[in-house]
Amino acid sequence: MRRSILLASALVTTLALTACGTDDTGEAAADESAAADETTEPAGDGGTLTVWVDETRQDAVAAAAEAFESETGAEVELVLKPFEDIRADFIAQVPTGEGPDVTVGAHDWLGELITNGVVAPVELGDTAAEFEEVAVQAFTADGQVYGLPYAIENIALIRNTELADSAPATWDDAIAAGEDAGTKFPFLIQSDGENGDPYTYYPFQTSFGAPVFEQNADGSYTPELAMGGENGEAYAQWLADQGEAGNLTIDTTYDISVEAFANGESPFIVGGPWMLEQFADLDLAIDPVPAAGDEAAQPFVGVQGFYVSARSENALLANDFLVNFLSTEEAQTALFEAGGRPPALTAAADAASSDPIVAGFREVGADAVPMPSIPEMGSVWAFWGVTEAGIISGKAEPAEAWNKMISDIEGALGS
Repeated sequence: MRRSILLASALVTTLALTACGTDDTGEAAADESAAADETTEPAGDGGTLTVWVDETRQDAVAAAAEAFESETGAEVELVLKPFEDIRADFIAQVPTGEGPDVTVGAHDWLGELITNGVVAPVELGDTAAEFEEVAVQAFTADGQVYGLPYAIENIALIRNTELADSAPATWDDAIAAGEDAGTKFPFLIQSDGENGDPYTYYPFQTSFGAPVFEQNADGSYTPELAMGGENGEAYAQWLADQGEAGNLTIDTTYDISVEAFANGESPFIVGGPWMLEQFADLDLAIDPVPAAGDEAAQPFVGVQGFYVSARSENALLANDFLVNFLSTEEAQTALFEAGGRPPALTAAADAASSDPIVAGFREVGADAVPMPSIPEMGSVWAFWGVTEAGIISGKAEPAEAWNKMISDIEGALGS
């Protein structure tokens, strides 16, 4: 019954999106409305979907496609593509009518996909409530959801329990515990030299109440910068103070940081599940990033999911495949097992959380904020990272450098 209701709802959405391309007689709308009422028939008989998928997700999506074909009589053609090529190819091919009906992708592509007119909303219906809230927020823009989420990834505090037996509540607690451990590094945060690493540092920035952009009530972002003013200056001063104290350095690259932690040279590292394979010999715990300011430290969360092409001739069929076959606990668990990121579907995430490492990243991710997907984010990164690195290294005066960064970003945004 739920599937029939969702199909009818998705059909209404599809009709609204495609109405400008139908005849004015109303006959097409009447025919489609009648089809929506015939909920006893499979929605996809005789239809075909082309789905772009990368190698990691291929087998999991193939299993869901097989179930979809069996139930609906539709056909699914999976096209294997390197993940790093998908966004550019999707943007280039959809306007020509050569792209897929569905593609795997990341939520932070959304702003660019909307700007280029290549992505259509997905009608989740009641299924939206079955996902982790942050996962749906990440695919939301202007009050509409544009993707079916399947995985969540974020950084957290990775702790070597043999060197620190409890989670630090604050930055000062972490530094004290690191000093007590007597290791080479009391705390490890990676940096790309003078380019900085604002992604990894972001939880500390949010703890000063200086998020990158303002957020709407639905979790989507506005293009209004929010990291200026007194809060931003306070964060900049903290960077300078910690750099001067030797607690932060721009010399700990990703490789150096990971190797040092793996060798027991620090009890703490800020990082994501992609690091864990190199820490296989350590006893680990996953904790929230300790706050340096007076507010909670909130890292960025990245969400992976599936998009529907704005030019798909099978939009209803595509919506059915996503909402009723790729959102099942079985499918979401298969995608988790393939990619190693906590599932976006709550039931699948609950099951995966029997692993305390997965549970730890999931807990931190639940309180994290989506990486901004608005196009304006592209104007932020370069100014942001080099400014932080300059302040940490002592080459730049904190407040002056931070305020210049804000001015430079606003100039790039045309504000």
